[in-house]
Amino acid sequence: MIIATTEAVAGREVTECLGQVFGVVVRSRGLGGNIVAGLRSIIGGEIKEYSALVEDTRRHAIDRLVMNATLMGADAVVMMRFDSGSIGQTMNEVVAYGTAVKLKPL
Repeated sequence: MIIATTEAVAGREVTECLGQVFGVVVRSRGLGGNIVAGLRSIIGGEIKEYSALVEDTRRHAIDRLVMNATLMGADAVVMMRFDSGSIGQTMNEVVAYGTAVKLKPL
């Protein structure tokens, strides 16, 4: 599956727009991770526990995006973007979204 942040894919032409496609993931760090992250925030610098959580969540959101685009019969997702936010104080939401399309070589 081709994932592009642009509206065009080099060497290919969009033949059909299948519609919006999403991959949504909500994650929470466990109590132990929150305690370690809280202690790191006192010292300052990168909080690796949260960086790893967000990175893993983005990968999972892309996996779900690809799965949903595949179910729609897409060859690619164009104009892919991420959106994220928090739910409460301990949960992180990441949405990968874009437009599912069919392609043909030029």
